[in-house]
Amino acid sequence: MPAAAKSPSPEKPAQAPGVGPSAVQRALRKLGLVRDIDFALYLPMRYEDETRIVRLADTRDGDVAQIEAVVTASEVVFRPRRQLIVTVDDGSDTCQLRFFNFYPSQQKQLAVGARVRVRGEVRGGFVGRQMMHPGVKAAGTELPQALTPVYSTIAGLAQPVLRREVRAGLARSVLDETIPADLAPPGAWPLRRALNFLHYPAPDVAIATLEDHSHPAWQRLKADELLAQQLSQLQARRARGAQRAPILSPAAAGDSLGHALRETLPFTLTGAQQRVVAEIGRDLAREVPMHRLLQGDVGSGKTVVAALAAAHCIDAGHQCALMAPTEILAAQHFGKLVGWLDPLLAERGLRVAWLTGSQKKKERDAMSAAVESGEAALVIGTHAVISEKVRFQNLALAIIDEQHRFGVAQRLALRGKAGGDLEPHLLMMSATPIPRTLAMSYYADLDVSTLDELPPGRTPIVTKLVAEHRRDEVVDRIRVQLAQGRQVYWVCPLIEESEAIDLRNATETRDELAAALGDDVGVGLLHSRMPTAEKQAVMEAFTANRLQVLVSTTVIEVGVDVPNASLMVIEHAERFGLSQLHQLRGRVGRGAAASACVLLYAPNEGGRVGEAARARLKAMAETSDGFEIARRDLEIRGPGEFLGARQSGAPLLRFADLSTDVLLLDWARALAPRMLDRHPALASAHVDRWLGSKAEYLKA
Repeated sequence: MPAAAKSPSPEKPAQAPGVGPSAVQRALRKLGLVRDIDFALYLPMRYEDETRIVRLADTRDGDVAQIEAVVTASEVVFRPRRQLIVTVDDGSDTCQLRFFNFYPSQQKQLAVGARVRVRGEVRGGFVGRQMMHPGVKAAGTELPQALTPVYSTIAGLAQPVLRREVRAGLARSVLDETIPADLAPPGAWPLRRALNFLHYPAPDVAIATLEDHSHPAWQRLKADELLAQQLSQLQARRARGAQRAPILSPAAAGDSLGHALRETLPFTLTGAQQRVVAEIGRDLAREVPMHRLLQGDVGSGKTVVAALAAAHCIDAGHQCALMAPTEILAAQHFGKLVGWLDPLLAERGLRVAWLTGSQKKKERDAMSAAVESGEAALVIGTHAVISEKVRFQNLALAIIDEQHRFGVAQRLALRGKAGGDLEPHLLMMSATPIPRTLAMSYYADLDVSTLDELPPGRTPIVTKLVAEHRRDEVVDRIRVQLAQGRQVYWVCPLIEESEAIDLRNATETRDELAAALGDDVGVGLLHSRMPTAEKQAVMEAFTANRLQVLVSTTVIEVGVDVPNASLMVIEHAERFGLSQLHQLRGRVGRGAAASACVLLYAPNEGGRVGEAARARLKAMAETSDGFEIARRDLEIRGPGEFLGARQSGAPLLRFADLSTDVLLLDWARALAPRMLDRHPALASAHVDRWLGSKAEYLKA
């Protein structure tokens, strides 16, 4: 076993001066194929068996078969459209070949009397056996000894060209072992053998083991991939451990801003909130930068935890920034935190500042000046917080809400606002609970705090599935709620009519509901294209009950808190993601009144909805537990969409499956620290092989 790995395979040589990349090279780069190892790890999506010739007489309808036959007839016909029709005979039967797109060279290749090798799907019909657009080669050439790989490709990159490039990249790749033999999974295949096999499997392999990734060759690649992910996360965690952050010592209990805040709150913290506040406080008092994810279900009280973390930071004489992805969510935070903290900060000559892109220049300049002078102890806003013009005096804590909706560069920019050699502490918040396997893999570099207890007084929400044809019954239900003095959300997936997707749009729905409910009912409209001032005016009117029904797109998904709203109707619920449905449902049930969520779905012509949509709707009807919702969401969608923008620039798992490869994940987690400690060169080579420069993004 080597003591250290060879250096990873270099990228392909640069172009000669003045010569740009060819069309093929540009297409390869779009697929992410740059280094030799990229080609080696670009595995087929399926295979074709060109290793044997069969007799036509032995084929059945639907078989994909390869035959050798003589062309007995060939003509171009023009009805119903121009096409080349060729008849071939292999001695056991005849077959008609049809080509709707063809070239003169193909006509010449398929001239009467030519002997050809043909591969395609055999279909029975009135005229006998047929193949539509089969592959055609000259007969008599040597048959391949392995299955033929079929790779995912893009326009401008033909399959034969891609096969040639992958074969060459695989041959050039340095595939020395980076996992010491005594640490490898039991019975693991060597990496080179596994890759060669997966690109060119033997024809007698059980295809099912390739398709379900259970073959030993697949197991080796999944183990390597998971180990690379765990190593990179551990490297990022250790790198942060070497950084330094401001030590935010807690103030004396009786004099602290946090104590004063708790005294003025109209509610008592839950046990979970008290536990998490203590975890954050311990982190802030250390010189190692906090890198903590605060996760909690809808309504679990993350905002007050953020307020107490900010108070701890301000008590220590530093500034705190809170960044949210939308202005509506940022405004909700601002409204709560100003009410809680501004009176207490005013006694100390400090204030809460508000920064957003829609502010007028004069107001934004005034806020920026307050931030730079240190008067603004807490700064709340959207992306405007990380604008180049915004300079903090001594930022020590950055809080990012709905962190998965921010890209890596945005989070790094906020961290960069601290200035000097110190890193700010980082608290990320998410209302989408993280399944255990995701926490073990993609979030392994984070400390995770969980609010697993809802505040008292939250009413359970009844969820009902209702088909579109019962829409009038839903409107009747709205009338009942309004008669009781309650308010209603109605969420639509589109703003305006789209010819491409026939969904009811928000504008039309607002007009229909206004007509159905009468002049005495205020029906408002809210969507992302409205000017900010108009959006705020609508939300203020709904919060004040001047509007009783709010028709909206998903801009109300997070942060909106109107306790009097007791009914949520989600139109075309089959079009929404599970996490999004759960977030929307969480907008009701915030007061004492019994609350309900109606999922209005539109079946297709067969009276059904798609399998994935059915699974989402079923999960919503069966549980309101955010952790169970998250687990099912991971099963339905996989980790890619679930993670959102957090891993922007960093690869998701291509081969391993977190729902089935937990044992391999456990192995990789246990091995990663041993590899870094005992074989650091091998660990670095392993991460570089799988992640390359993308590993840098994990520091965000």
